[in-house]
Amino acid sequence: MSIFTQRESDIRAYCRVYPVVFDKASNARQIDEQGNEYIDFFAGAGVLNFGHNNERMKAAVIDYIQQDGVLHSLDMHTTAKRRYMEVFESVILEPRAMEHRMQFMGPTGTNAVEAALKLARRVTGRRQVVAFSKGFHGMTLGALACTANSYFRGAAGVALDNVTHQPFAEITHLDKLREQYADASSGVEPPAAFIVETIQAEGGVNVASKEWLQALQALAHDHGALLIVDEIQVGCGRTGSFFSFDDVGIDPDIICLAKGIGGMGTPMAMNLVKPEHDKHWSPGEHTGTFRGQNLSFVAGVEALNYFRDSELMDQVANYTEVMNTALAPLARKYSQVAIRGKGMIIGLDVADTEHAKAIVAECFDNGLLIASCGTGGRVLKLIPPLTIPESDLRAGLAILVRATDNALEAAR
Repeated sequence: MSIFTQRESDIRAYCRVYPVVFDKASNARQIDEQGNEYIDFFAGAGVLNFGHNNERMKAAVIDYIQQDGVLHSLDMHTTAKRRYMEVFESVILEPRAMEHRMQFMGPTGTNAVEAALKLARRVTGRRQVVAFSKGFHGMTLGALACTANSYFRGAAGVALDNVTHQPFAEITHLDKLREQYADASSGVEPPAAFIVETIQAEGGVNVASKEWLQALQALAHDHGALLIVDEIQVGCGRTGSFFSFDDVGIDPDIICLAKGIGGMGTPMAMNLVKPEHDKHWSPGEHTGTFRGQNLSFVAGVEALNYFRDSELMDQVANYTEVMNTALAPLARKYSQVAIRGKGMIIGLDVADTEHAKAIVAECFDNGLLIASCGTGGRVLKLIPPLTIPESDLRAGLAILVRATDNALEAAR
């Protein structure tokens, strides 16, 4: 691995947690150069909802390349893009009576957030945005201003302005904000937008309640602000439905999507924007060289095909029960352990950074890839591919439970 240590930037991170060279991957397994296999509960930080080298997507992409399909197109029309948009409309938007426009930009989640912030400020004529404690929205400056983590923010080198952070998922605090916005002498003006994750993935798998999300939307709309929902890590079926908010009764003005919508790890980001807001854009005001990523459109269609019936989401519901059942004894045995989540994103909070590090390391040594998140990295985040075989899911859970037992028993 000398080339990595000698030439790659010291900014590298995940490779320090998993110090091997990976060579092959299939569905929920990765294999290193020595032939060691690892069950993947990390899944590209939520990119690989449909597994590594998904057979359906791989076949579609290979066929497209062999037919000399257009690979790069900026925002020009292509057959692959038309097909993706048509399928997204029929499978996702029309059943939900959503009139949202599809805006494609640079292929990462932070690009989607930047575009959403720009548009909200354009629509409202306001600068300030409200984000929430423990939230994560990206690494470019606008998205980073919305991100709460001081470690990430500290790398900016400039002031991160025009964003305030409020407590996440606290209804009483929304009531205080409403009072302030209504009071002309409070000195607090309504923002351009509220940006929120329904489930804070990087923040520790913190789940907002239906009541709080509805109250947040009402607050935004009562004061002329937009509601931006960041679905980048928890969308595309992760929670048991395509959108994580499908069951909470909200109608976001802008929805930021990335990661899983590219299907097999091919990069792609898209915002869904209500038409009355989208008309505020002028052509070319927000661009991106790789917003016409046609391989992502091809693989993305195959991802969308999973939502034509309930088979995969029924499997997610079953796997959710399997995961929670396997982890529940830990919470009963150790008072400091908490389990949070929705669908197939689950956080195992062990309340201590060093314990979490020990668990991640032992899991890796025993063939399981899992990452930590939350304040100080004290939460183990489970985000396996939705397509994982049940045998791999149960085997990975057994490794995690054993490693957690070992770490917490040793600390008693």
